[in-house]
Amino acid sequence: MGKMTMIEALRDAMDVMLARDPKVVIFGEDVGYFGGVFRCTSGLQKKYGEERVFDTPINESAIVGLGIGMAAQGMKPCVEIQFADYVYPAYDQITQEAARIRHRSNEDFTCPIVIRMPTGGGIFGGQTHSQSPEALFTHVAGLKVVQPCTPYDAKGLLISAMEGEDPVIFLEPKRLYNGPFNGDHKAPAQNWKNHVLGEVPEGHYSVPIGKARIHREGGAVTILTYGTMVFVAEAAVAALGVDAEIIDLRSLLPLDLETIEASVRKTGRCVVLHEATKTSGLAGEIIACVQEACFYHLEAPIQRVTGWDAPYPHALEWDYFPGQERVARALQAVMEA
Repeated sequence: MGKMTMIEALRDAMDVMLARDPKVVIFGEDVGYFGGVFRCTSGLQKKYGEERVFDTPINESAIVGLGIGMAAQGMKPCVEIQFADYVYPAYDQITQEAARIRHRSNEDFTCPIVIRMPTGGGIFGGQTHSQSPEALFTHVAGLKVVQPCTPYDAKGLLISAMEGEDPVIFLEPKRLYNGPFNGDHKAPAQNWKNHVLGEVPEGHYSVPIGKARIHREGGAVTILTYGTMVFVAEAAVAALGVDAEIIDLRSLLPLDLETIEASVRKTGRCVVLHEATKTSGLAGEIIACVQEACFYHLEAPIQRVTGWDAPYPHALEWDYFPGQERVARALQAVMEA
């Protein structure tokens, strides 16, 4: 078992599936010869040929539309949207076609397409390269939405997504792509390397979609989060010394309500954390679920920490990014209530 970055783990998952299943194809903007803007698909075209791994025009609607047609006819397309910010032209195809085919056809057709896209900030990408659009997809019946935070989960979840029969929005936190972050000194966690470079088994394995992961066990407060924010939460907990349980949701649709409820009933306190904007963000839905299931177990109002309701700024990225100081304040508030 070797150590990999998330990029290497994702590439390994696609390599495994290309070798196992001749119906799998990989395509998107610059994913072939160039290997993708983040090099996630580097070397795959050379290994499997231009019919299995190929470039497309700069047209997200066409990329997803082609993938949906191929999926409906029995192929297993895994397409890349270069940045999650660019997915909006394909939103109609995803929500009106991919998410509906199984239901509209009375299950005569399925749509096993995986739509990979880098998401979130933390790399100084500015407002058109840093968005977190997960809530736009978790609202759509018929989709599955996942976001891993470790290389192990990245590979296992991508394999599960590619082996399934339903469309999967696969969000990849670009802040965690390449291991430790060497940029701004305000980076919210000081020891990224041990977390982001993870042990990843060779060959085929899968991580089930719909199951959360207990990242850190604790008994005083539950933190529900995913993606980059898992490690931000960990840094805040370490700084405060609070006995927090950190739940890495990793599957955003469907949510693992059983794990969420068990943790909150145990701790009696809850903080929900994500990088996306606050209004109509996924935190609101999670809080509603916790309130419905755990009302009589709660010892304090649920707190949420999110991005601001504003476009992602370039010059002030670390003021927008929900860093460990903001998480620590929420933890203090819920513990002192």
